Amino acid sequence: MKRFLLCLFVFTIPLLAEEGWLRFSAAGVARSASPTGRSLKARSASPTGRSLKARSPSPIGRSLKESSALPPRQINTGTDKGVIGVKLAVPEFQAAAGDTKAAALMEIFNKVLWDDLDYSGGVTLVSRSLYPLGKFTSPGEINADEWTTPAVDAQFIAFGNSQIAADRIRVEARLWDLKAPQNREAIGKAYSSEATDAGARLIAHEFADEIIKLIGGGIRGIALTKIAYIGERTIGVKELYVMDYDGNDSQAMTAYKSIVMTPAWSPDGEKIAFTSFRRGSPDIEILSRLDRRPYPFDRAGGTTITPAWSPDGSKIAFATSRDGSNTEIYVADWNGKNLRRLTVTKAVNVSPTWNPRTGHEIAFTSDRNGSPQIYIMDDDGTNLRRLVEEGGHAVEPTWSPDGQRIAFAWLKSRTSNFDIYIHELASSMNTQITHDSGDNERPRWAPDGRHIAFESSRSGTTQIYSMLLDGTKVRQLTNSGKNTGPAWSGYIQ
Repeated sequence: MKRFLLCLFVFTIPLLAEEGWLRFSAAGVARSASPTGRSLKARSASPTGRSLKARSPSPIGRSLKESSALPPRQINTGTDKGVIGVKLAVPEFQAAAGDTKAAALMEIFNKVLWDDLDYSGGVTLVSRSLYPLGKFTSPGEINADEWTTPAVDAQFIAFGNSQIAADRIRVEARLWDLKAPQNREAIGKAYSSEATDAGARLIAHEFADEIIKLIGGGIRGIALTKIAYIGERTIGVKELYVMDYDGNDSQAMTAYKSIVMTPAWSPDGEKIAFTSFRRGSPDIEILSRLDRRPYPFDRAGGTTITPAWSPDGSKIAFATSRDGSNTEIYVADWNGKNLRRLTVTKAVNVSPTWNPRTGHEIAFTSDRNGSPQIYIMDDDGTNLRRLVEEGGHAVEPTWSPDGQRIAFAWLKSRTSNFDIYIHELASSMNTQITHDSGDNERPRWAPDGRHIAFESSRSGTTQIYSMLLDGTKVRQLTNSGKNTGPAWSGYIQ
């Protein structure tokens, strides 16, 4: 079988002229006699010291009280390079005495809240082993002096309580600035949701995101974001799934019993574009996240793959072979109309990604100089330049939310595995952030710019992982079957 290196992501393209499949993979493109798709690899806000009516994406909370405003105070901590953030104490929230159902839901709430904050990259949690003895559920039980001793040294404390009434759980949650001389309450809010595990998780995510936005450097939390990915539960059948950012509540979006891949979120988080084989040759489809309703997208003809939304959601860039045997980069309106060609080569060009800051630059992968490399061009096809000059195979670019970095997978010369690197556009510096066995591929940014989702074969099967931008706090998000091609949503509106 002829094998040659091409590009990062894993998908299969049926050849019309022969029985086999042409497989683009992280390490390469290979021809396989099997149609199963199995891989053949060649290698803002600030803590003001006042009570807030903090806004949240869903109407489950209300402020506990109002007080006079103080001048805003920004805490610039918790960067993506491992800087120690604000020290936060989070004693366990308690249910009302004798309320066993609320107590069970609080166990879920406490774990999710801690995990969300710990994973945020914006705060440093104080170990509960250092806390003073007692239960801390209401303002009268908080003595700031006990929490600011040298042993504990917390600057903020999050605390509260819960109860169930009429099949709804109500959580009173507060965030205090322990070192403020007065008006310590930064958040004082009552949340309400269905008295279910999912309801407890939702409230924890909401509260965590508000805390991070307030004291985590002004960057919104990501606990309410979603990750789309491709799940293979039956060999050769790949469906689109969506899960919570922490791997919970995975839901199948398609049941095509075919092959789909390369999902991409619209900026508003309402739609997902992806490559689908269900009509024969690969083409682009778009589904609603909420009700799985399809949106029309005009067929470009030929092999059409790897969609990417423009930052304003009005256009989609993609690769198609409509005008020849190789794929070129095109841009169209998000419904597939007004097609415009950007690249004109005899090479393979795939995996476009837009600069979200300017909206006028596109990075992509091309083998125009022999090996697959990353290039950047303006969105009219001009001003072409290569990203990485060191050789090897650099593929699957993805632009950071602030437009200052590009994450990509790189099989460097004289190495046997792909790893994920961050390219700083201002300095042209490349930083390796995965160092594990197996291949680490298909990086995708979270909207906070602090986290990256990726796929890795480190466990023996390919699964979805996420991590902080410095490579720490790695989480495995999937376990069942084989899972590839993560795509992190923006902030869900």
